[in-house]
Amino acid sequence: MAALLATLLVLGVQGSLGKTYQDGDKVTLYVNKVGPYFNPHETYNYYELPLCRPEKVEFASLTLGEVLHGDRMAVSTYDMKFKATIESAELCKLTLKEDELDQLKEAIEDLYYFEFVVDELPIRGFIGHLDEGGFLPHKHKVSLWTHHHFNLEYNGNQIISANVTTRGHDPLSLDEVEAPLELTFTYSVSWKETTEKYETRGQRLRDSSFFPKTLEIHWLSIINSMVLVFLLIGFVVIILMRVLKNDFARYNTEEEDSEDLDQDDNGWKIIHTDVFRFPPHKSIFCAILGVGSQFLALATGIIVMALMGMFNVHKHGAMNSAAILLYALTSCVSGYVSGNMFRKLGGHNWVWNIILVSCIYTVPFFLMWSVANSVAWYLGSTQALPYTTVILLILIWLLVGFPLTVIGGIFGKNMADSFDAPCRTKNIPREIPPVPWYRSAPAHMLIGGFLPFSAISVELYYIFATMWGREQYTLYGILFIVFVILLSVTGCISVALTYFQLSSEDYRWWWRSIFSAGSTGVFIFLYALFYYYKRSNMSGTLQTVEFFGYTILICYAFFLSLGTVSFFASLKFIRYIYVNLKMD
Repeated sequence: MAALLATLLVLGVQGSLGKTYQDGDKVTLYVNKVGPYFNPHETYNYYELPLCRPEKVEFASLTLGEVLHGDRMAVSTYDMKFKATIESAELCKLTLKEDELDQLKEAIEDLYYFEFVVDELPIRGFIGHLDEGGFLPHKHKVSLWTHHHFNLEYNGNQIISANVTTRGHDPLSLDEVEAPLELTFTYSVSWKETTEKYETRGQRLRDSSFFPKTLEIHWLSIINSMVLVFLLIGFVVIILMRVLKNDFARYNTEEEDSEDLDQDDNGWKIIHTDVFRFPPHKSIFCAILGVGSQFLALATGIIVMALMGMFNVHKHGAMNSAAILLYALTSCVSGYVSGNMFRKLGGHNWVWNIILVSCIYTVPFFLMWSVANSVAWYLGSTQALPYTTVILLILIWLLVGFPLTVIGGIFGKNMADSFDAPCRTKNIPREIPPVPWYRSAPAHMLIGGFLPFSAISVELYYIFATMWGREQYTLYGILFIVFVILLSVTGCISVALTYFQLSSEDYRWWWRSIFSAGSTGVFIFLYALFYYYKRSNMSGTLQTVEFFGYTILICYAFFLSLGTVSFFASLKFIRYIYVNLKMD
């Protein structure tokens, strides 16, 4: 873990220092990818389009995060030098065949954009121009941009910003042309000195206007959510404390009539000989707790590292790399928690438990990724991972993740004490009386899932805009606050729902505590449907498969994480009330 943090810190420091140039030094421009404007995750190699390309394509060395991000940077034929202005220069001459001309027209009609990279700064623009509209007559004009002008700003010997424009040059119409078509591509470069410091150029990058802006400072909405959440938590705590105080006073009075124990609102003492009866399917139960604890540790680690400034906004996919490595390193957490709880619950086949912990999330993830990657590979998208990256990820899991899971499981098993329940459990379980619909499991799942979802619903839009858009999410302070609010609401709601369940003389709280709060994942998926169809313009097979495939995995991770929080909060609460109860 220390080595990982040191490596990320070094990368962050290197990114903050930046590359320096001398007058006349070559400035390399990389072509990266192209794709439909409204499908952020449907990207293709730039050189798949019939555009200017060198005789031998030289690809840049990419990090793991950049490859996962879909980057495929290659050296371009643009000849740029630091501070050297170019009025007009020829890039190349092309003769397009009929199929190449049709390919270019189709790309322009699909609103294909391109992405270049200069000094780790992304430069984006459209391949061509589509002018469409009108009813009678209908207008449909397709044009190609054959000239690009690059504006670069510098401070001292460092590049501060870069962008591309076609202003001042008309596009070439492709409507009434026939193959073979001869084209001449040109470019120009201008340099401008600025007083902006290199350390603040990330703000300029985030303020780029090429893509629609959706991330804004939304403190008012967050404060509103915080007030509502604090009121909710305060209400739950105050009500529960008053009710419990009355319950303790009644149950601990020796002169109390035994018939009072049959009241629904006081039924939790009656089931004291069943409330700690271990749940069925212990191995799966403990595996869920283990992997849920791992995701909680992973999320905490990512947020803390982001708050410490370890993720450079110019480093594509830096957070992806950190997430992969942290997931492997935190595997010991899942093994420890699962092994420890499995032994406490009287489990014996701990080897099967460790295997289950290792597979309960990785196997669904691998299956879903295989489908998405196969579709991307079939369509030739850069979202399809190279076989070398796939082998690397498998080796990380086999050599780091799985061994740490086993080691954590061994430590957890050996360090486990007895469950130490405050009450003895009878051999014969008590009969559970029927309950009204509002105290049933579906009702608890509805309440336990909706309230945590409502606590993060405001921030969820911005998170989706980052994950399924091209936004640079940098509001990590707000994200940390929302994360704390989510855990707090989940804990409080789970305690309240568990109390109501026990008051109904239903002692089967183990699994219900997981599903009550874990159902938040269902609400997140429903929101994902709303976002896809009402808040985005995404379409196409690849984008749809990736969106819903990975969204399902994210919702599953929420189920595991919040279910774990709910269980441990309920367990702590139940221990508290039964420890403070006088038994005959």
